[in-house]
Amino acid sequence: ADGYYEYMTNECVYSTSDYSDMVYLLSLSFNKDVFLQFNSTVGKFVGLTELGVMNAERLNKDQAIIQQSKAEVDRFCRHNAQIWDPSVRDKA
Repeated sequence: ADGYYEYMTNECVYSTSDYSDMVYLLSLSFNKDVFLQFNSTVGKFVGLTELGVMNAERLNKDQAIIQQSKAEVDRFCRHNAQIWDPSVRDKA
């Protein structure tokens, strides 16, 4: 039971049916503490701990990573919402 636990979550948050307010959120956690987040509305990584700040500074300097992360709104969020949303909305 002793050890380390690291995980990443991807979230798509929206409230309109046309997805115009959709936001992509990426959170990286270590032992249940979030240390780094990306928010597509903010458009950059934000560190929440010393480790997170160090990684955010490094990641924010790489424009390829920033552009790829911003594009997740369309590639990951809207794509999956268009597939899953109709079946969920039809059940409501």
